[in-house]
Amino acid sequence: MTRRTRCWGLMLHVGPFDDTTVRALNLARLPPLLEVTRGSPEVLVGLVDGPVAIAHPELVDAHIRELSDKSPGTCRDTDSTACNHGTFVAGILSARRTSGAPGLCPNCTLLVRPIFTETIGQNELTPSALPEELTAALIDCVAEGAHIVNLSAYLVRPDWRRQRELEQAINFAAQRRTMIVAAAGNLGTVQSSVITQHRWVIPVVSCDLEGHPSQSSTLSPSVGRRGLRAPGEGITSLGSDGSLVASGGSSAAAAFVTGTIALLLSVFPKASVAEVKVAVTQNVATRSTAILPPLLDARAAYQSLKRRQS
Repeated sequence: MTRRTRCWGLMLHVGPFDDTTVRALNLARLPPLLEVTRGSPEVLVGLVDGPVAIAHPELVDAHIRELSDKSPGTCRDTDSTACNHGTFVAGILSARRTSGAPGLCPNCTLLVRPIFTETIGQNELTPSALPEELTAALIDCVAEGAHIVNLSAYLVRPDWRRQRELEQAINFAAQRRTMIVAAAGNLGTVQSSVITQHRWVIPVVSCDLEGHPSQSSTLSPSVGRRGLRAPGEGITSLGSDGSLVASGGSSAAAAFVTGTIALLLSVFPKASVAEVKVAVTQNVATRSTAILPPLLDARAAYQSLKRRQS
């Protein structure tokens, strides 16, 4: 989280945003869906990330629940990288629509399940987690009834046995019909992981405000076939110290996809998971073998589901 910013500029019907956020929302064609709903408390969104500064003024009205006593969901050290990361992503999803952050689904219920500790180095830009930590967090979210789980984690020491356990946890999510949206990573390489390779996961890469993939994007054939790209550069969201900050990466992009799915589930509660997944990913069965996934199109997904449900 580097550049400080304040809320100014263009006023949409859904809230005041700076120019970059307006362009990001328009790129993903989100404004029509934002006009329809603020989300539903019945839609449960699992956030597997860092702890969240729940006392932030723009989160005090949010529906937030902590899932783990072992790893508190509330920040203890607001200067930590983990707390900044978790709060930033939570802001994209759950901040007030008047906050200056995207605040995509403030009325949805956010299930906070931290995996990043607040003792990691201050210079560590991408918090990391062990596979077993991610496995436990994912199982907790699914068992709690999450409809979607947002994952933002760089795996360290992913030995075969731990990867297999993580794969089984994703299988468990698939059996329970819990969608998983995962940040593809910011390594600027072509490679995949046990997460982005899994057919149930929607991997997400970051793009700039023109829709071009960020230079840091981690791409792969599995990302190209089953994933999406979404705005992830210069996004304004919440800082853990109570401010607004601008940052980005695939974690921000993944939150745009997760928020879109949460809004769609709020508007179409009778839609099946398969229907929502197909609508959002634009029917992956028709894709080529390119490593670059299509751009998130919230308006097209909304219209597709509206036709199906009418």
